[in-house]
Amino acid sequence: MKQRSGKQMFITVLALALLFGGIYGFQQFRNSMIAKMIHGKGMPPQTVSTTVAGYDTWNPSIDAIGSLRAVKGASLSTETGGLVTAIHFSSGENVPAGKLLVELNAAPLIAQLQQLKASARLAKINYDRDVAQLHIQAVSQSTVDADAATLQGANAQVAAQQAQIAQKMIRAPFAGKLGIRQVDPGQYLAPGAAIVTLQKLDPIYLDFSIPQVDLALVRTGLQIDARSDALPGKILHGRITAVEPQVDANTRNIKIRAALPNPDGKLLPGLFMTVRIDQNRQQRLITLPNAAIAYNPYGSTVFVVQEHGKNAKGQPQLTVEQRFVTTGLTRGDQVAIMTGIRPGEVIVTSGQLKLHNGAPVLVDNSIQPTNDAHPQVGDE
Repeated sequence: MKQRSGKQMFITVLALALLFGGIYGFQQFRNSMIAKMIHGKGMPPQTVSTTVAGYDTWNPSIDAIGSLRAVKGASLSTETGGLVTAIHFSSGENVPAGKLLVELNAAPLIAQLQQLKASARLAKINYDRDVAQLHIQAVSQSTVDADAATLQGANAQVAAQQAQIAQKMIRAPFAGKLGIRQVDPGQYLAPGAAIVTLQKLDPIYLDFSIPQVDLALVRTGLQIDARSDALPGKILHGRITAVEPQVDANTRNIKIRAALPNPDGKLLPGLFMTVRIDQNRQQRLITLPNAAIAYNPYGSTVFVVQEHGKNAKGQPQLTVEQRFVTTGLTRGDQVAIMTGIRPGEVIVTSGQLKLHNGAPVLVDNSIQPTNDAHPQVGDE
């Protein structure tokens, strides 16, 4: 019985081994045939559009946006509280530096000033008399010294009172244009209450930012062209006056300040402006459409078309080579290529997503991506 059971077990194991071996062999045979079929057919060529890399004359420029800021600007207020007794300006008026704008009630301070001046005069009389007495040894030197200290204290009190009275007189700290008046006669002003804004508008500052990669293209004294929707069709010319000596760690941008002439006062602080900076020195650079560049975290790449003879029909056999490039400045739809390709090489401009290194391609240039150095927004 034991021998019969062992023989049956052996036959069962052998049958299972033959079954699984047959299944495995069939799978290997099928995979081999599929691989041979795919290898025989090969990857079908992908249709792409191309362009020929070549040199282009380039005048490097930077486009940015910014806003205007007054060269000098302040919201005038009072240091001390008081009742408004007189207003000496009108809203929107141009005023010189030092012009009296608002008077606050200073009558109590002026009355006290007269008292302090009287005390100072008396101290001066006592001091002069004691100095004369000192020459005949009628008083001691200590008495004269005490009189001198009393006189200095009295004069200091007069000066302090005059300073308090001056605080009741609000004057223009610099020449400029006033804004809208915010106070009225008879109104009580608390310390720090706003009275009117004062702006110096000619010249006027234009503040904007540029990416850190464009830092080498800006310098103090370089001319800029500015435009605003508030002045349609007008181009304003100014010059860069300052470059921020540090890069913003959050945006990696650099702040630039330019000065624009504004003799007619039409440019106002806070106005939105577009800026263009031209280098005025032409360069010859290899350029490609921006669509030809694949931007990746590990670097920028392009696909270069290469010819490997002709097929039986006399058509060129083309494949692509993926190549790393170093990009430079941008101009409209164009990108400057600093390294990675040579003039005359054929570059894929569309259809890159379905390509890999060595993939066969067919070229169809009936439709090309935009490659305009100065694109304009058209009417739709």
